[in-house]
Amino acid sequence: MEPAIKIVIVTERIIVDEVTTLIEQCGASGYTLSPAGGKGSRGIRSSERQALNDVEANIKIEAVVTDRTIAEDIAKQVAEDYLSNYSGIIFIENVEIIRPEKFLKD
Repeated sequence: MEPAIKIVIVTERIIVDEVTTLIEQCGASGYTLSPAGGKGSRGIRSSERQALNDVEANIKIEAVVTDRTIAEDIAKQVAEDYLSNYSGIIFIENVEIIRPEKFLKD
């Protein structure tokens, strides 16, 4: 197992293309998208009745990188560029990975 950093962004589906482009531009080799729902400061959002392509849905975007600086750059840029106009949360966590070569950008 090798150490790595996972950044998780939960935000509005309408900005997923912009956020995933930013993730790749910052150096991540890829990302995973999942529908997201829950309760927060803006009330309850259900993921059960919303599809991934529904612009009103929330989405969870996860990326694993081998350098914490990349994760912090992604978090900072997403927060600065989008979170003043769209709902969202970001967190970064330490993880362990198998096959670290899969997380290196070509």
